[in-house]
Amino acid sequence: MSDTSDNHHNTTRAEAASPSKASEATVIPDGRDVGADRFYGRRKGNRLSDHKQGLMETLLPAISIDLSQTKPKSLDPSGLFPQQPQTIWLEIGFGKGEHLAWQAKANPNAGLIGCEPYMNGVAGLLTQLDEDKTQNVRVYSDDARHILNALPDASLDKVFLIHPDPWPKVRHAKRRFLSQGNLDHFSRVLKDGGEFRCGTDHPIYREWVAIQMSVRDDFVWTAERPSDWTNRAPDWPETRYERKSLEGPATYFHYIKQSR
Repeated sequence: MSDTSDNHHNTTRAEAASPSKASEATVIPDGRDVGADRFYGRRKGNRLSDHKQGLMETLLPAISIDLSQTKPKSLDPSGLFPQQPQTIWLEIGFGKGEHLAWQAKANPNAGLIGCEPYMNGVAGLLTQLDEDKTQNVRVYSDDARHILNALPDASLDKVFLIHPDPWPKVRHAKRRFLSQGNLDHFSRVLKDGGEFRCGTDHPIYREWVAIQMSVRDDFVWTAERPSDWTNRAPDWPETRYERKSLEGPATYFHYIKQSR
């Protein structure tokens, strides 16, 4: 656990990682449950191809997570998979599934849970899983907070939040998924020594992440030098979205969950 001086050190590094023009990120909404009962974002897009629609009707039901009868903190994540995984990882908002599919293929002994309410994104993931014959992914196609509420304490080894919607306007700050309330969830479901990864190419969200995390004493930022947050780790694949660099170079945050 860090003391006041550690938090000041984190803030200093946060400033180094963030441009000053992103001052909108300095506002932290009061309360830990701001907007907690609302979902923001698209659920459907363009019409799916016949192939993708077929996967939605056949593959998705086979790997979907049903929480209709699940009480809080009672979901057994290992029981979701045909074989007992050695480690359980969660990706929140997997987009079209490139990162999730890559991690699943590269780590066959891991069980990966992916949350994504955007149906076209889910269809994109299913296409990759079908091509790779991947068996170690389970999907929840709704609000990730439902999964977080259902998971028991210390049940995950990694949590990924890769290029979330930045919601850059100040009045939309409460819509950003990275909030103190959701960080409380991460802290609860991650094992001691577990990892939280967050990537963004947006300057406002970059500063938002650094500030939100700097006030936590249950996570430690692993960065020691600028290259630690400007360079991707070998096991962090580049996605098509990232290659576009719509808002500028990406920042790669790695945090370790501290002992309870």
